[in-house]
Amino acid sequence: MTTAFDPIKVGSHELKNRIAMAPMTRSRAYGPEQSPTALAAEYYAQRAGAGLIVTEGTQPNVIGQGYPFTPGLHNDTQVQAWRAVTDAVHAQGGVIFAQLMHTGRVGHPDNYSEPLTPVGPSAVQAAGQIFTPEGMKDFVVPREMTPDEIGQTVEDFVSAARNAIAAGFDGVELHGANGYLLQQFLSTNANTRTDAWGGSPRNRARFTIDVVEAVTAAIGAARTALRISPANPFNDIAEDDYTETYPLLLEAINPLGLAYLHVMETTAPHFTPVLRRAWDGVFVLNPATPNSRTGTEELRLIDNGTADIVSYGQLFISNPDLPHRLAIGAPLTEADMTKAYAGDHTGYTDYPTHPTT
Repeated sequence: MTTAFDPIKVGSHELKNRIAMAPMTRSRAYGPEQSPTALAAEYYAQRAGAGLIVTEGTQPNVIGQGYPFTPGLHNDTQVQAWRAVTDAVHAQGGVIFAQLMHTGRVGHPDNYSEPLTPVGPSAVQAAGQIFTPEGMKDFVVPREMTPDEIGQTVEDFVSAARNAIAAGFDGVELHGANGYLLQQFLSTNANTRTDAWGGSPRNRARFTIDVVEAVTAAIGAARTALRISPANPFNDIAEDDYTETYPLLLEAINPLGLAYLHVMETTAPHFTPVLRRAWDGVFVLNPATPNSRTGTEELRLIDNGTADIVSYGQLFISNPDLPHRLAIGAPLTEADMTKAYAGDHTGYTDYPTHPTT
């Protein structure tokens, strides 16, 4: 029987275990031009015991930024700063992918370094609020992207992917989940277009397919992955026909031979087996755990073949040596989520490892 502590090949890398660190925004990119600091290098290196680390969401262009102090991968300063992070992780024997996240309409003018209005597939305001330097503010009405801007955004993802490889990353994960730009195009409420990128499920999947294909062509399928979260209502998303849309999406990208597909379960865990059957490659699962967090019990999802890799979020914040703790059945420290975003080393790099690590 395969267990979470068996190796697995992802792309060209042999992972030491099947436990992944899920991407988590930490809002500590205090370096020049929204770049990570030495503290980020320490944070990720502490967690290199994961079979795979996926970084916090990293914007592929200026307008792709949603939250304050999130890092980018769209200029040389950022590339050099990320190189220190990847070097630190590799020195500890880790494998690290950069998550490329364009937040689309989920942003705010106050969070940009220059005067900009968030963009989206359509001029449809998301319900809810976002944190800004001046506190919580309502989302604004985004500007509908033109066909030329859609094409340029695809190229921006490609450029950021190339930058990631130049920065020493082992690959990139394209963020198509959690109500950000790729999922906005997939959705039935954020995308009200009537052109080639809207209307039918196939048209709404076009942008995501284009991004995946373009990045794959640029850096190779073995270094490209996609994260999705079907039926996830986060950031005011509705997907009335997700059972039709996502099989079409996977049908289009499955032949590319990507490094992995990362599925985040929320309201439709019953749909996971459908996705599993439709995907020929490595299947990473961030399982739904209502009113809790992914824990020891979710390791059985690898034992029973539901997933090839299970990704953990909150527990990796507070347990830098999480795979070791899971392997020996050690107590798990709960994360102090009041210190999850922004701030200094507190709640970031100061969580201790288990005495036997």
